[in-house]
Amino acid sequence: MTTATVTTGTPTAARVVDAVKVYGSGDTSVRALDGVSVDFPAGRFTAIMGPSGSGKSTLMHCAAGLDTLTSGTAHIGDTELSSLDDRRLTLLRRDRVGFVFQAFNLVPTLTVAENITLPLALAGRKGDIGDHEWLDALIDVVGLRDRLHHRPSELSGGQQQRVAVARAFAGQPDVVFADEPTGNLDSRSGGEVLGLLGRAVR
Repeated sequence: MTTATVTTGTPTAARVVDAVKVYGSGDTSVRALDGVSVDFPAGRFTAIMGPSGSGKSTLMHCAAGLDTLTSGTAHIGDTELSSLDDRRLTLLRRDRVGFVFQAFNLVPTLTVAENITLPLALAGRKGDIGDHEWLDALIDVVGLRDRLHHRPSELSGGQQQRVAVARAFAGQPDVVFADEPTGNLDSRSGGEVLGLLGRAVR
């Protein structure tokens, strides 16, 4: 991904500044990001589009703190990620960032309800009243109320991805990153998931 600079006047959920990411070294090195600066506004649905190998996933992973930049900075809100040690970075990702991946990454032995609330359980928040009210509304948004006691193997691909979307939003994170969330779905299910992501943002 070559140099790009995008800024907005609204509060920023995430941003990267002069982001460079190089894989390998010498003649075999690959420059996946080349001085990219971009703001991702809070409360917005933002899509990153480009051909395969253009650096989309690399940008997203670095912005989310799943990978480190060769140079430049990545921020979640006002927090600069490289200033955090591993423990604090892990806690930031747990508490302030949601993820949806092409692979659903559901825990096969857990029910739909348990998969959705897993981030809250890990954070010790399962008893919070505010979280219960949010989850109740979220379950209606994703249309899974009649599937809460099913396991992933009993769901269609589209339903599994809806569980993954609900899990990503369960902790009310500052930002949710979705990396090719419709890649394993047919066109109808993919459209439903994209619509769901858009509604969840609002």
